[in-house]
Amino acid sequence: MVNLVAALRPSLHGLMKMAGVTPYTVEIEPGTVMNFWVPLETLKKPKKGETPEPPAKPNKPVVVLVHAFSAEGILMWQFQVGALTKKYSVYVPDLLFFGGSITDKTDRSPSFQAECLATGLRKLGMERCTVVGFSYGGMVGFKMAELYPELVKAMVVSCSTIAMTESIRETILQNLGFSSFSELLLPTSVKGLKTLLSVTAHKKLWFPDRLFKDFLEEMFTNRKERAELLEGLVISNNDTTVPSFPQRIHLLWSENDRIFKLEHVENMKGQLGENASFQGIKKAGHLVNIERPCVYNRRLKEFLASLHADKAQT
Repeated sequence: MVNLVAALRPSLHGLMKMAGVTPYTVEIEPGTVMNFWVPLETLKKPKKGETPEPPAKPNKPVVVLVHAFSAEGILMWQFQVGALTKKYSVYVPDLLFFGGSITDKTDRSPSFQAECLATGLRKLGMERCTVVGFSYGGMVGFKMAELYPELVKAMVVSCSTIAMTESIRETILQNLGFSSFSELLLPTSVKGLKTLLSVTAHKKLWFPDRLFKDFLEEMFTNRKERAELLEGLVISNNDTTVPSFPQRIHLLWSENDRIFKLEHVENMKGQLGENASFQGIKKAGHLVNIERPCVYNRRLKEFLASLHADKAQT
């Protein structure tokens, strides 16, 4: 029987190409490759028999969209890509063990994800970018901003945290009634996937069981490695030090997020200091960019425009 999610994938990829991005694989180092969706205009189609040229440098301000844990990049950001490509060079990476990205290294930390992502972006001709990170992607984005301030100009973070400490993990699991992140984020049954959707969506959404089953089969691959990513995500409370970020950081949040609640983002904004700003979006859960894409896109574009207005005034 045909997997419906797999059958729909070519249609989604076709729509993304119409929006101006196409997949491209980057070797980070021997044994490690990352898949990116890159602007079409940066790739020159080689003539027959010619070796393909490396991607050209982007010719517009760069926005990098970094996905959450339960879906690969282009699925997570499908409603944002087309809204941004007119004014920005949009890059959508698949983090390691998502999409076509893989490594033979054993490091499963957000730092390693950030290092590989930064290396990949530089190989694509990147000099400066704004990172938009969602949930797990926000944690990777924070780490990249800390390690590579010369690369990351600014950040937009949605429904995430600076670092996943033991205390934050325990608070989330206790509030939601789960024993581990793997139980929540790596469901093994249709019932488990429905529970995950009920936690992350504000509205009650209905899909046929067949679609849930096919989504589990198609999207929840590399389970062993992803479980290791979840283990590598958590740090000791004793190791918690909030870096002094020089970048502007905009916290674009769902007001009904059950995972990272408003009290959490208010505390995080205080930790980040005067460079941080906050906007809430009503009537949306954790999946705010999917549940309310029009509002999310409008506020994202307002912040991106303000970055370039600031540059024009200096």
